[in-house]
Amino acid sequence: QVQLVESGGGSVQAGGSLRLSCAFSGRNFTLYTMGWFRQAPGQEREFVAAMTGPVQILYYEESLGGRFTISRDNAKNTVFLQMDSLKPEDTAVYYCAARTGVVIYVKREEYDIWGQGTQVTVSS
Repeated sequence: QVQLVESGGGSVQAGGSLRLSCAFSGRNFTLYTMGWFRQAPGQEREFVAAMTGPVQILYYEESLGGRFTISRDNAKNTVFLQMDSLKPEDTAVYYCAARTGVVIYVKREEYDIWGQGTQVTVSS
């Protein structure tokens, strides 16, 4: 059974950076598309970025303005989210998600495996 565990969240000032990690426990990591979502208080969970396994196609939420970078280490069964130039509006719980497939998925309901989330707080 696949499990996801996020780490790397914390508090940072505006303009700073954080790197989130998501450890995938299970088999055949490369067969999964991995995604990052976030949920701010009182808001819906929204798509941030996704990356396929074998070919490593990337896709980002456009409103992020190129500040975030998703990557994965297939040898270590880990996916990362590098977040730079952070803004107070990036404050949210960040979730890692996974599903089998070889294309990009951007909808929350398309993912069937979720981590517990990690809090990111950006102060002005």
